[in-house]
Amino acid sequence: MQIIDGKKLAQQIRREIAKEVEELKASRDITPGLAVILVGDDPASHAYVKMKAKACKEAGIYSITHEMPESISQNEIEETILMMNKNPNIDGILVQLPLPTHIDATKILELIDPAKDVDGFHPYNFGRLMTGLDGFVPCTPLGVMEMLEAYGIDPKGKDACVVGASNIVGKPMAALLLNAFATVDICHIYTKDLAAHTKQADILVVGVGKAGLITEDMVKEGAVVIDIGINRLEDGSLTGDVDYEGVAPKCSHITPVPGGVGPMTIAMLLKNTLKAAKDRS
Repeated sequence: MQIIDGKKLAQQIRREIAKEVEELKASRDITPGLAVILVGDDPASHAYVKMKAKACKEAGIYSITHEMPESISQNEIEETILMMNKNPNIDGILVQLPLPTHIDATKILELIDPAKDVDGFHPYNFGRLMTGLDGFVPCTPLGVMEMLEAYGIDPKGKDACVVGASNIVGKPMAALLLNAFATVDICHIYTKDLAAHTKQADILVVGVGKAGLITEDMVKEGAVVIDIGINRLEDGSLTGDVDYEGVAPKCSHITPVPGGVGPMTIAMLLKNTLKAAKDRS
C-alpha cells in the first residue's frame, strides 16, 4: 500500500507555477490576477479564502478579495462580477460557495466570463469538459487527475467508481475519468446498493461529506482509493469519507485526510489562474 502524498505533490506544483509566473512577468510583463468574491461570515469560507490568498502571494499571483455582507443584494454581486469581467488585470474570478440563500448562485456563476472561470463551474467550461475540449476544469477533480498521473496510475481500461454526483466534484470527476478511457460508474444518495458498485472499482473516488461511509468490505483488493471528503469530528479532528484504518491495508494506493486531495485543490486554482493569464489576448 502506497500513500498518495497530496501535500508534497502540491508543494512541488506550486514551486513550478511560481517559476512560470516569473517567466511570464519577464517575457510578457503579465502578472496573473485572481479576484475572489466572499459573501457573509462563514468561518470555513473565510479560512479557505485566506489560504488561497496566501498561496497566490507565494506564487507571485496578484489577488484581491471582495468581502461582502450577508445582506448583499443579487444586483450588487452581479455588478462586481461585470466590473471584474472588464478588468484586463484580472485573469480569474472565483465566487466562494456557498452563497446566502437569497442569492441565485447559478445566475452568479453564469455571469462570470468563461475565459476567467478558473473554478470551472460555468456551463460553457463544463460543456467543453464533457466533450473532451480544452477549457477550465474544476480544481478538485483536476487535482485528482494530477495525483493519478504523478503516481503512475493510468485510468485507461480501468473500472472507476465515483461516489457523489455534485456539479463541483462528482460529475466533472466522472467526465475526466471517462475522457481518460476508464469505464465509469457514478453513485449518489439514491443508489440502491452502494457496495455492489464500489467493490468492482479499480479506482474508487469518494466525495460526499459523510465520515466513514466507505468501509473495508466495500473495497476491492488492490484498488486505488481517492478520498475527497472532509469532515470535522466532535474532537475537532478532520477525517474523510473513507474508513482509512480499515481500508488502507487493502489498497494499492490511498489518499489521507488531511494531506491528500485538499492541498491539490489550491494548487490547481493557481494552475488555472496561470493558464488564464497565459491566454490573455
